[in-house]
Amino acid sequence: MSAPDSSLAIARRLLHHAWPVLVAQLLSMSMLIADTVIVGRYGTVDLAAIAVGSGVYISIVMLVVGVLQAVAPTVAHHFGAGRTHEIGPALQQGFWLALMLALPGMALLAFPGFLLELSSVPPDVDAKTREYLLATAMGLPAVLFYRTFYAFNNALGKPRVLMAISLIVTMTHVPLAWALVHGHLWWPPLGVLGCGISTAAVSWLGLVCGATYLACNPAYRAYQLFSHWRAPQRREILALLRLGVPMGLSTFIEVSSFTLIALFAAQLGAEPVAGHRIVANLAALIYMLPLAMSIAILVLVGQAAGAHDWARARATVRIGMILTSVLVSVIGIGLWIAREPVVALFSDDLAVRAVALALVLYICVYQLFDAVQTVAAHALRGYKVTFLPMLLHALCFWGVGLAGGYWLSFHAPGREQGPSVAGFWEAGVVSTIVASVLFGWLLRVVMRRQQVTSS
Repeated sequence: MSAPDSSLAIARRLLHHAWPVLVAQLLSMSMLIADTVIVGRYGTVDLAAIAVGSGVYISIVMLVVGVLQAVAPTVAHHFGAGRTHEIGPALQQGFWLALMLALPGMALLAFPGFLLELSSVPPDVDAKTREYLLATAMGLPAVLFYRTFYAFNNALGKPRVLMAISLIVTMTHVPLAWALVHGHLWWPPLGVLGCGISTAAVSWLGLVCGATYLACNPAYRAYQLFSHWRAPQRREILALLRLGVPMGLSTFIEVSSFTLIALFAAQLGAEPVAGHRIVANLAALIYMLPLAMSIAILVLVGQAAGAHDWARARATVRIGMILTSVLVSVIGIGLWIAREPVVALFSDDLAVRAVALALVLYICVYQLFDAVQTVAAHALRGYKVTFLPMLLHALCFWGVGLAGGYWLSFHAPGREQGPSVAGFWEAGVVSTIVASVLFGWLLRVVMRRQQVTSS
């Protein structure tokens, strides 16, 4: 048996894997932020429409993409165990699953009426939101195939190409969205619809880049990805679904509890929902760091679990948790210090700025506990434990966060006559505290059980 890895060596591997993922995620997130800035300069109604529309879009996409993330722990276990011959078939079945999920996902985006009816969206915002979602639906198949490739590449410890593709996509989207929104390409100004068209177009661009890389890179030849293509295999797809459906629902629960605030807050008016949108963008931007670290932890824990090296898996979790918590705390302090100039970048509307500034404090507290639960949840995925975490996500983020936030915003004492979107953020802080405790407990149970089993 080889000597155990040092804490420094594990930290280096985590950071080596996490930083390209972080850059790729930041670039992808910057597209949504760019949409907010571009549309914010166009008009407040369009900004409110993209706040609602992107909330629906992200929730639906994360639901179906989350299912496909089952490819990551599956491939990581094969890689750690040295089962090279199983890696290619796992990716192929992931692609088949992506194809199966594309049509229902597109239907949800193209016909979002029942989601928009959850809140009293003003008619002008409703119409623009529907246009945006219909345009993004055209790019969903590309998103699903690309995210399958994304999970596969991460599981093999090759995240740098994802960073390069994200750079290409973002550099294309920003000028294209600007031109379509404001009418600089011999088209009339399209407003928020222009962002939807650009999002769909660059989704296909990203897929073309990923497919080209996968087909041409000699490093993948050992996996016989295309030379031995197999039809859909019922057993393997069901295995992906058993692992992936709880992952997808967990992701959907967490993301929707956050993004659906825009739907419930829409009845407060354009300024509150636009201010929430700004703060939601900032929160999502910070979240990219713990998410990148968590993806790295999932991969390294999965590889260690595949090799039955439980001591390395436990050390990876411990070091990853410490690193992530420290980094997120530093970022939260920095945001608080620079909150006014940061918020000013997003809108010229003083009322919108005032709403956003009043909510910034919640981000600084929220992100630390959210980082802890995110790391724990992804580590559990590395162990292929996904069902109970899904139930915990529902309890914390729908029960405490969304339902509790609705009560605090609209029915808490003192807010019946003056509702405030701040109630959702107050409940969000509580929900992440509860989630960090419960997920930390579950992770300890799983690691102890593996230790006892292996001894």
